[in-house]
Amino acid sequence: MTRDGFRAADIDTSKPHPARIYDYLLGGKDNYEVDRDAADQLADVAPEVRIGVRANRAFMQRAVKYVVGEGVRQILDVGTGLPTSPNVHEIAQEVAPDVRIAYVDNDPIVNTHANALLSLNGATSVVLADLRDPRAILEHPGVRQVIDFDRPVALLLVAVVHFLTEADEPERIVATLWDALPAGSFLVLSHATDDFADRSEAQAVYTKATATLNLRSRDRIERFFEGFDLVEPGLAQVPYWRPEGTPPEESESIGFYGGVARKRA
Repeated sequence: MTRDGFRAADIDTSKPHPARIYDYLLGGKDNYEVDRDAADQLADVAPEVRIGVRANRAFMQRAVKYVVGEGVRQILDVGTGLPTSPNVHEIAQEVAPDVRIAYVDNDPIVNTHANALLSLNGATSVVLADLRDPRAILEHPGVRQVIDFDRPVALLLVAVVHFLTEADEPERIVATLWDALPAGSFLVLSHATDDFADRSEAQAVYTKATATLNLRSRDRIERFFEGFDLVEPGLAQVPYWRPEGTPPEESESIGFYGGVARKRA
């Protein structure tokens, strides 16, 4: 039984799940054959996907270091995916040991595995909730026990908004979360795109998954940051957002944009 009342038997292994596909592409082991098959299909039609997910993960790590370096001591990580070391709390607490983190995902297997994090550090919580219901995230006791919404928060939406359809009203969802945060908070967001190649075949893989992949253009992704102050270099392909070294080969073909923005006073 998980902390949110889900049994392991409630985990759907009949369809690939984005978090488990991502885990496999990162070299993880918390996935099923159906997830591995989907990931291999993705790699067949989009060969750069493996370096893409690694570049996206590295972007998240740099962004977390940045926001903690700017003084943020609370992180709300929505769509966290399966634990992959170094995790957000490990990265953040290396910079500042007093950082508190609430992890949120809608897959019970993520919840089951990630709850192990709590035994490592009492300043983390793991919540089973869905991005499509942002109010439930904001009001969840597991979020509230570690996040004080009167103090700046870094909201992480890393490789998750592209699983929202237009019918889900993604701008409304992001705005609902953002409006709950005080001035001085940060938004860290990355999103898949087909600006650099036709990715219709990759999208087709996700039609059999628990969530569809909704690729968007740079202009469309920039709309999620409207009214925010993007920090330099603005919205960029993830390998080129404040790289700590030389970006990996074929970075120009990686279909992820990423950006970090601060909420104005």
